[in-house]
Amino acid sequence: MSEPNDFPTPTLVSVNGVQLEVFEAGRRHAGRPIVLCHGWPEHAYSWRHQVPALVEAGHHVIVPNQRGYGNSSRPTEVTDYDLAHLSGDLVALLDHYGYEDATFVGHDWGANVVWGLALLHPSRVDEVISLSVPYFERTEKPWIEWMEEVFGADNYFVHFNRRPGVADAIFDANTSQFLRNLYRKNQPAQEPEPGMSLINLAQARTPLGDPVMSDQELAVFVSAFETSGFTGSVNWYRNLDRNWHLLADVDPIVRHRALMIYGDRDAVQKSERLTEFVPNVDVVSLDCGHWIQQEMPRQTNQTILGWLDRTIR
Repeated sequence: MSEPNDFPTPTLVSVNGVQLEVFEAGRRHAGRPIVLCHGWPEHAYSWRHQVPALVEAGHHVIVPNQRGYGNSSRPTEVTDYDLAHLSGDLVALLDHYGYEDATFVGHDWGANVVWGLALLHPSRVDEVISLSVPYFERTEKPWIEWMEEVFGADNYFVHFNRRPGVADAIFDANTSQFLRNLYRKNQPAQEPEPGMSLINLAQARTPLGDPVMSDQELAVFVSAFETSGFTGSVNWYRNLDRNWHLLADVDPIVRHRALMIYGDRDAVQKSERLTEFVPNVDVVSLDCGHWIQQEMPRQTNQTILGWLDRTIR
């Protein structure tokens, strides 16, 4: 496994009214930019296995801690974490480095942001690579209202919105235990219990499954969240209905060339209608759980690089 000191040294970049902590490598390959967007509750360091491989393949790799994470800005207003702000940060990051567009790679919530970026700023996106989370079509009702009807009031998406601050405080009080329990691989491919599963996980004493990373690697995540707290990152969830409204009049079709990488053991469901909304998508499944690029780094790198070189379709 990669060790923390193998990762690029960060810089703080002022964009879109905030400062982002950005890790970059391979700038000498200007003209082949690729931006890696982490999920929740993650960190730019979740891409530690991909950065060297992408640099070696000739890319300028840009890995931000998005707003609310690490040493990036943590605005206090909940609405400052909506899709317009998050995608605006990425557009401003391209402007900062002087690129018209880039390949954007997203995992988990980072995938949601990248899909949204392709809708809101299609000219700034060259290609899309999504890990775990497929394009999520706009429902008839706002997403949280829809989730509450389908999954119940205890669903964690709903709970984060209906009981603001409760989950954040529990995660903050149990940071190390929560992350240690969460980062487990090869979990069964089933939906998690709809109740307070994440909060229970934060308080559980006996985690299930093998760890995704070493203690030294986990310490990077724990240290970051002990500094930042969880509220900024959880605020992304609290903008789902706002995002639903923001996308009301936007063309819902992503026409970019795209790659969707699923984990066969991931609890996130595969999309049965992906090609209806992303007609130029190629789909690959790996035998792993949710933390795809950390659980199977070599296979993930081979898949991404093969697709970028047009050898995987």
